[in-house]
Amino acid sequence: MRRNSRARLSLSLLLVVGALGLGATPATAAEVHTAAAAAPSAIPSSSAYALDAAVGRTLGAGTAGTYLDRKTGDLVVTVTTDRAEEQARATGATVRRVARSAAQLDSVIETLEAEAKITGTSWGIDPRTNQVAVEADSSVSARDMARLEAVAERLGGAVSISRVPGVFHREVLGGGAIYGGGSRCSAAFNVTKGGARYFVTAGHCTNISANWSATSGGSVVGVREGTSFPTNDYGIVRYTDGSSPAGTVDLYNGSTQDIASAANAVVGQAIRKSGSTTKVTSGTVTAVNVTVNYGDGPVYGMVRTTACSAGGDSGGAHFAGSVALGIHSGSSGCSGTAGSAIHQPVVEALQAYGVSVY
Repeated sequence: MRRNSRARLSLSLLLVVGALGLGATPATAAEVHTAAAAAPSAIPSSSAYALDAAVGRTLGAGTAGTYLDRKTGDLVVTVTTDRAEEQARATGATVRRVARSAAQLDSVIETLEAEAKITGTSWGIDPRTNQVAVEADSSVSARDMARLEAVAERLGGAVSISRVPGVFHREVLGGGAIYGGGSRCSAAFNVTKGGARYFVTAGHCTNISANWSATSGGSVVGVREGTSFPTNDYGIVRYTDGSSPAGTVDLYNGSTQDIASAANAVVGQAIRKSGSTTKVTSGTVTAVNVTVNYGDGPVYGMVRTTACSAGGDSGGAHFAGSVALGIHSGSSGCSGTAGSAIHQPVVEALQAYGVSVY
C-alpha cells in the first residue's frame, strides 16, 4: 500500500559503510523539468531538520511539502489556505502559497498508481514545482509512454514527465563489502538497541540470506533479524561475532564521518552517498514520497536525489554531515556527474526495528 506523503558501521574486518547497488535505471523525456533539478543544493542548518519535523507535526496534510531555499538555506513551507499559512508562520518557517494541496497531490499519485503502474517508472512529489515528478526509463515502450502521457494530460499541470537513460533494476553484484547467499551488499549505518549492536542495509539484500560475512566465504559476523522488500527496502542484521563497531561512514579517503542522529531528507538539500562501487558522491534531494516500479515489485515512500551511483552501491549510506538520511535502494547510474540515486528513508527503518544510530 502506498505511504502518505507526510509520513555506524564498521564490521570487525574493516567493513565501514559501503553499498550494494540496486542499479535502477530511469529512462528519457516527454516534458523535462530541469530548472529545479539543476539548481545548486542548499546546506541544511542544524535546526532545519527539527523545524521540518515540527512543521509536519503542526500542519500534517495542511502543507503541500517543504523544501530548502537554494540561496538562503531557509526551510520553505508550501500551503494552500490562510489557516495553514498562519500555522506555518508560527513555526518560524518561510511560507509560500501554491495551487495544489497535499490531498490533491496524493490524489494524483493515487491515479498514477491505479492507471499508470508501469514497470520502469517512478513518481514522487517535488514541492518546489508543486507537482508530481514522473520518471520513465528506457524500457517503457512507446505504447506505455502514450498511456502515461494520456493519464498525465487528464491531470492537468499537476504532473511533469521526464525520460531517463537506463533501466530501473536491482543489481546484486559478487565481491566486496558484506556477503550473503553468494552475493555482495554493503551496510548503511550501525545501530543499537538495549546494548546490542546491529547494522541496517537494503531489504533486497537481507532477502537474499540470513547470514552475513565480512569477506567472501568468511566466518559469519551477523544474522538477519528483519527484512522488508518490496514495498519498503530495508533490513537489519545483528552482530553475532562479539564486535562493537563504531558509528561511522567510510569516506573512502582514509577518514570516516561520525553519525550522531537521523532525520528525513528535505527537498533541495545537499547529500552525500557512500558506496563500495562509486565511493563517495554528492547530490541534491529532488523529490520525496517517491514510488519506484521495479520489475519485482514497487517500493513506496522513497527519496530521489541527483547523486551518482552504480551496481554494487545498494544498501549504502545517504547522509549529510553527521545526520543519517537513507539507505541506498536504486539508481539510474550517472551521466557525467548527474545521477538519480534513490534511498529508503532511514528514520522509517529505525522506527520499524526500534533501534537508533550512535
